[in-house]
Amino acid sequence: MGDLMPSRNRPLAPSKVDSVFGDIVQLIEAARQRAYQAVNTELIDLYWKVGSIISRKIAAAEWGDGVVDQLADHLAVTQPGLQGFTRRNLFRMRQFYDAYKDDEKVSPLVTQLPWTHNLIILGQSKRPEEREFYLRMAIREKWSKRELERQFNASLFARIVLNKSKVSPLVTLTHPDAGAVFKDSYVVEFLSLQEGHSESDLHKGLLSRLKTFLLELGRDFCFVGSEFPVQVGDRDFALDLVFFHRGLNCLVAIELKVVRFEPEHLGKLNFYLEALDRDHRKAHENPAIGVLLCASKNDEVVEYALSRSLSPALVAQYQTQLPDKKLLQAKLHEFYALNMDKGH
Repeated sequence: MGDLMPSRNRPLAPSKVDSVFGDIVQLIEAARQRAYQAVNTELIDLYWKVGSIISRKIAAAEWGDGVVDQLADHLAVTQPGLQGFTRRNLFRMRQFYDAYKDDEKVSPLVTQLPWTHNLIILGQSKRPEEREFYLRMAIREKWSKRELERQFNASLFARIVLNKSKVSPLVTLTHPDAGAVFKDSYVVEFLSLQEGHSESDLHKGLLSRLKTFLLELGRDFCFVGSEFPVQVGDRDFALDLVFFHRGLNCLVAIELKVVRFEPEHLGKLNFYLEALDRDHRKAHENPAIGVLLCASKNDEVVEYALSRSLSPALVAQYQTQLPDKKLLQAKLHEFYALNMDKGH
């Protein structure tokens, strides 16, 4: 009789361990994250206050560079084992404070990122707008240090300022926030594609580096499928890539083109979007969005093609190499100079 009763001491089957213990693991991970964030907030706040003191003392001519050297030496003697308070880092704290002290909108953001992230943003940004952009993006996308550096190398800020994403009127109507989600160009230098690559090369490359591609797309994109099957009538079709965007609450179909954008490309994409909405969209989801990811495009041709499109579609291009940072910075300088002139 006892053998028929379940034993309290009998271990769980390995296949059930994750599901049974999952809640406890999540609690531990959440507590770790809160503890890490609390420590990080205190550390950044400390650096801010130290930077404030150094900044005020130097501004009042009470201290010079030599006094900061003495401070670094004094801390090394009186606080053995303390890291992060070298002469170089003390001047970084001053620079950190000076950069954000008068910006009440941005200064609260800095405690949400590690010190290394703050140093990268501070050191590589050319303008206050650029600093704010990368602060917000790094927080929203939860970029690692490596990914943050990659986005600087890819000149994301300049690309977004200079080239807004090209979307059809229906995208703006049905998905008002889509403009902040999609980019005009996506950099896929991590694929190491050769000149003359095929659509199959691009497709296979994106699948093999899907995690990296998802980082380039954005945090809220979730992969659904490749060569996603669509049946209409008695015919079978396949979409190159299908994702789901959590923020927009909709499916996103991406069609790949290794050639220049042509207006007729939209016809096939519109057909796929209609099939997704009729046969695959769930009742609580918004209409699907389609992305034509092309090797190149003419912005005027894209504008004409999208202006009367009745489908929620957009056109972007992929870049197989990192963009020329100096060229983009020069264009950005011209852009701001032109807009300042208009303002006057």
